[in-house]
Amino acid sequence: MDEKETLRVGAAVRRRRRSLELTLAVVAERSGLSVPFLSQVENERARPSRASLEKVADALGTTAVELLAAADPACTVDVVRADTPPGQDLRSPGGERSRARSLVRGHHQLHATEFTGDHDTAREFQHRNDELLYVADGAVEIEAEGRAHRLGRGDTLYLTGGVRHRWRATEPDTRVLVVAVAEHIDAVQDRRR
Repeated sequence: MDEKETLRVGAAVRRRRRSLELTLAVVAERSGLSVPFLSQVENERARPSRASLEKVADALGTTAVELLAAADPACTVDVVRADTPPGQDLRSPGGERSRARSLVRGHHQLHATEFTGDHDTAREFQHRNDELLYVADGAVEIEAEGRAHRLGRGDTLYLTGGVRHRWRATEPDTRVLVVAVAEHIDAVQDRRR
């Protein structure tokens, strides 16, 4: 991401306000700012001054720095090149190495990570929201809710939020893509069921 890119702080303000279950009117009252101005900020039609952002942050029980850190980049397109270094090298309890590389940068509704190599099978995961595992190369064994699933190249496994799972590579140089709905987004139950 280009350092000169402006940040869209409105989305961060809206996420924070909604997570606290506050209306714009309540935030306006607490901050001393108008409802129309706050609506324009949340919809990216107005950029708050530093002083206004601090008032909004106080009203939301946070800081301006935290809101800026949670802000989305102003761009809607971001390319992550294949030669981008992995974000972290991981070691499983047996000492095997693996790499994790984030495929989506920033604070967004969707997270995607590429894992290459073995994986810590002792670690169990349970995410609040939905997740998809795609085997790009190699093979994995995934245990989900007490059942084992063997997946090979090109196979996917979809997990709804709340499903406990763990996985391990069963072939060398296995590459798995994990795509998940971000933790800060609440899953919505399908009302048609």
